[in-house]
Amino acid sequence: MPITNPVKKRIQDLKREYDKLRKGKESLLAIIDEAEIPESVYNSNAIENSTLTLKETEKILLEMEVSRDVSVREVFEAKNLSRVINYIRDKSKEKEIDREIILLLHQMLIGGIDDKIAGRFRAPGEYVRVGTHIAPSPEKVESMIGSILDNYANDLERYFGDKIAKFHLDFETVHPFCDGNGRIGRVLMNCQLLRLGLPMIIIRDKEKAEYYKSFGKYRSGGNTKTMEKVFTLAVTESLHKRITYLKGDQIVKLSDCAKKHKKSVNALLNAARRQSIPAFREKGVWKIGAAFKEGNK
Repeated sequence: MPITNPVKKRIQDLKREYDKLRKGKESLLAIIDEAEIPESVYNSNAIENSTLTLKETEKILLEMEVSRDVSVREVFEAKNLSRVINYIRDKSKEKEIDREIILLLHQMLIGGIDDKIAGRFRAPGEYVRVGTHIAPSPEKVESMIGSILDNYANDLERYFGDKIAKFHLDFETVHPFCDGNGRIGRVLMNCQLLRLGLPMIIIRDKEKAEYYKSFGKYRSGGNTKTMEKVFTLAVTESLHKRITYLKGDQIVKLSDCAKKHKKSVNALLNAARRQSIPAFREKGVWKIGAAFKEGNK
């Protein structure tokens, strides 16, 4: 089910404003991207049931000591995913996603954790299950990934959000690797966005239930609507954040904004979750530009 025209127009308008404001401010955008990496790493790993907190993830990426014993694997998972995200930030514009890039990213993600499976698709006899979904047999993985890549590259008419959401659903349905499929899939979404001149997004652990639901709906009936919603909300939030910073607005907590304007905090939080106001999250806290006034969205 394609993304609706009102949503497309909202994202188009935000992208136009973003492109206008970003000129000459590449260094600010780079700082925002860098500051987001711990959040991106934390959330993507948390979706895969990592026990690390955001604060612990930040410390690990800064090579600081963590106050509790954490597994060596989780430390490697955080560091490796950070390296993968930094890599696509630098290299995404060079070429379209292909088989070689996907395998390279997987090698970077899983290398040092499980070298036997790093940088390759599932081999004969390596079957995987996600919940009740049994992924296609290993013998089909290579051709199915090739088809997904070809369909994405050759579909020149469909709206970018529909294309990326469908690509992600198909990639995760194939589940081409023995481990790391979700994290690689979310990295690929960001690679696709960066190639389109859009900022990276964070699929958050708090939205895990809705995110997982999207795969069930797609696999049972081909319904892409839930993933499209998760994706477009994340894109809108990422644009709202960067536009607010690019404008030079003072950033305040949404709860403080509600108090200042004598509004219901819950009402503003609900609007933020719907992205009907230009609010965004930093370290899980909803924030907004101090210049925001209801009715001026």
